[in-house]
Amino acid sequence: MKKYIENVEKTIEIGMIIGRALKNGDIICLDGDLGAGKTHLSKGIAKGLDIEEEITSPTFTIVQEYEGRIPLYHFDVYRIADSEEMYNVGFEDYLNKNGAIIIEWSEIIRDILPNDRLEIKLVYAPEGGRYFTFNAFGKRHEDLLRDISERLT
Repeated sequence: MKKYIENVEKTIEIGMIIGRALKNGDIICLDGDLGAGKTHLSKGIAKGLDIEEEITSPTFTIVQEYEGRIPLYHFDVYRIADSEEMYNVGFEDYLNKNGAIIIEWSEIIRDILPNDRLEIKLVYAPEGGRYFTFNAFGKRHEDLLRDISERLT
């Protein structure tokens, strides 16, 4: 699914729709250039999960944990050297916790991503705004994408 998003406000709205649809174990992978809107989308997802805290990019800590309707584990892997470093921060443990996971810059660790996940690619649009391309992998996330798509209409 591909969707044109006009501005930051719409990015946060889309994130809220995604957040409302998330269940324990869902994994959202966000990829795109610097400034493409990954952290704004994450903020919207957190709002959709009823998280009150301010969401910031966890660039220097790699992962931030938030409590909402379900826990949210927000990874930013921009600064890691390789996938091995993810094991040092307990990535596997987070995969087995109750909650949802967002991974910004997920292409860096593609080799260790679970087979079941939702990927969202954010790309600058020539007319301004962004294009979001959604790709679901695995039945669980195909169902999630279908749910999100229905909520968007």
